[in-house]
Amino acid sequence: MELEIFEDQIFEQELPSKGNYSHCRFVNIDFKGFNFKEWVFSECTFVNCDMSLVKCQQTAFMNVKFDACKMLGFNFENCKDFLFEVRFENCLLNLANFYKKRLKQTQFIKCELKEVDFTLANLNKAIFKDCDLSGAIFSETILEEADFRTAFYFSIDPEKNKLKKAKFTSNGLQGLLHKYQLNIYPA
Repeated sequence: MELEIFEDQIFEQELPSKGNYSHCRFVNIDFKGFNFKEWVFSECTFVNCDMSLVKCQQTAFMNVKFDACKMLGFNFENCKDFLFEVRFENCLLNLANFYKKRLKQTQFIKCELKEVDFTLANLNKAIFKDCDLSGAIFSETILEEADFRTAFYFSIDPEKNKLKKAKFTSNGLQGLLHKYQLNIYPA
């Protein structure tokens, strides 16, 4: 069955129907627990939506921006990999799952990413600007050239992740040396 096609539309406060969405905006919609199985979103923006515990089996997110969205427990692992591209600004992404996702150059701007799973993800050149990464899991994660200069509360084991040319400030050293339980003081 073909998905209905929606282009250049704005959806506010009411749930849209299953379809293929291109260049659309979704504003102030409560998607909590919603099932997006096999939906397609291309060049779309979600603004101030509650997307907590959304189900995304084979959902396509192609160049999609999430702005001021609540996305607790969002599982990106099951989204389609083909042309997967997302970016986040002012989002609450606690307990989200990016297991094995290709997130090259992804931008996380002013987001709360507590206990997010980035295991085996590719975050090459990703930007974590003013993000809280408390309890975020980085294991066998590619973080080459990623920018953590303004991120905080992260703990990344340099022996278990690829960090070549990643960017950190001296304030972020504790997050890289956490496992050694060192006391680091300002000069």
